[in-house]
Amino acid sequence: MLEYTLRTYQSPTRLVQRLGAIQELGSEASRLGMRRPLLVTDAGVKAAGLLEVALESLRRSDVEPVVFDKVRANPGVSLVDEGAAEYRSQGCDGLVAIGGGSSIDTAKGIGVVAAHKGSIVEYEWGHSPIESRIPPMIAVPTTAGTGSEVTLWAVITDPKRKIKFNVGGTPHIASWVAVIDPELTVKLPPPVTAGTGMDALAHAVECFTMSYHQPFTDAVALLAMEYVAKYLRVAFSQANNLEARYHMSAAAMLAGLAYGTDSAGAAHAMSQTAGGVHDAPHGALTARLLGPVMEYNHSGEPERFARMAAAFGLDVRGVSTWRAAEMAVEYVHELTRDVDIPSMQELGFGEDEIPMLADKAFADPQTIGNPRDVDAAAYRRIYKQAFDLGNKNGAR
Repeated sequence: MLEYTLRTYQSPTRLVQRLGAIQELGSEASRLGMRRPLLVTDAGVKAAGLLEVALESLRRSDVEPVVFDKVRANPGVSLVDEGAAEYRSQGCDGLVAIGGGSSIDTAKGIGVVAAHKGSIVEYEWGHSPIESRIPPMIAVPTTAGTGSEVTLWAVITDPKRKIKFNVGGTPHIASWVAVIDPELTVKLPPPVTAGTGMDALAHAVECFTMSYHQPFTDAVALLAMEYVAKYLRVAFSQANNLEARYHMSAAAMLAGLAYGTDSAGAAHAMSQTAGGVHDAPHGALTARLLGPVMEYNHSGEPERFARMAAAFGLDVRGVSTWRAAEMAVEYVHELTRDVDIPSMQELGFGEDEIPMLADKAFADPQTIGNPRDVDAAAYRRIYKQAFDLGNKNGAR
């Protein structure tokens, strides 16, 4: 089918990637003219010894950062605004984010406020525009999942409204450099490996099937799916397997690139809004919802779901398009079980919350890109299935 809808893609992020790439951090910071960046991270990165490795690399290039290590999961408005105030008061000249998506999103948000004014809540997508590029920023992911090191988005929690909101959709918010070192992920515990890896898969699946897909995003999404299908179970089972860690880091980056400037779909509409209600890990929550969403969506784009089955390594020779699409859904349910993704109940949610959660998901902008029309009633059905998978007789 020939396409007359305008499609655009832009990524201003320089990729620096190899085993041991953290040793390039200082030279990359120096290349950007940094001398006193704000280093944004969390206590877990510090406890794992990764902060000290980064500091050594920076200091070898005469870069002396100000450490801001207050990041926590699902970063909120006040945290971002506090970081921006620290950036200004310390006379910082750039940003270095080391950690998972929470640290990188926090740094992006700090950059937005530092380059403009006010509070990050003013820059929720659809509100005040981001007119200037954030200060020079290097993102160093220590997980393999969110792809925030290359996306044009940051996700921030507003506890007052009990929601998460998106900031970005513009190259102005992107990291200037992403330093991707798979060796930094070998200390991840299995539940984090599983949740973040499934989050990368969700990005790839949703961006491949969303209404805004285009040839470039299709290509990187499919390769990300191939890598996750081949290597997530290995990384989950063998923490020190560098081949698996290397390819999962690549999968996260590729799936992040698949986002482009556009939306994802129902799984992320659900997980982001639910994550504002209870402080659940984003990756695990998205993973738990992905299978039920795919089961709902596959009738909307059966050819694309069939193509995903091939990317997962399934034998679809002689199989109808419809059956291959079903096989893709079944595969994701199986993978979710194999890497021990927690149930909705274990993540802190109750079935009595389904109507409220469904209404919040329907109000999320990512609903628009979903490959099958979805309303609040449909979200209630999807949520019901997600909860049923956690019941005694269902799959975990």
